Amino acid sequence: MGVWKKLFGVNQRQQPEELYQTEITNTYIKVTHPKRDDEQINWDEIEEIKLVNTDEGPFLPDVWLILMGNGKGCSIPQGSEGWNKVYDIVSNYEGFNFENVIKSASCTDNKTFDLWKR
Repeated sequence: MGVWKKLFGVNQRQQPEELYQTEITNTYIKVTHPKRDDEQINWDEIEEIKLVNTDEGPFLPDVWLILMGNGKGCSIPQGSEGWNKVYDIVSNYEGFNFENVIKSASCTDNKTFDLWKR
């Protein structure tokens, strides 16, 4: 039994990022979203990478890693399972903009940060 349930008779609230599942293979990244269709993009199709900050937290994810290319995209909320692994891979792309990652981390506005472009 969880601590919150023992103490207060309730379970601790699930974080919204926990509702997203990311599947990572050598060929593609696929994200299962709780309220919309799954998104998938092949690694070799990625043409742009962005970080999008929103003001929707804490009830919805508020930082998204967006992978786009070939007319499709894949959005992964920061804090979801698989986000760190995808970030570790794409942050090794030549020309990846770490300065914009830092700017995103200190931003509380609705804003898009370009991280990489083919």
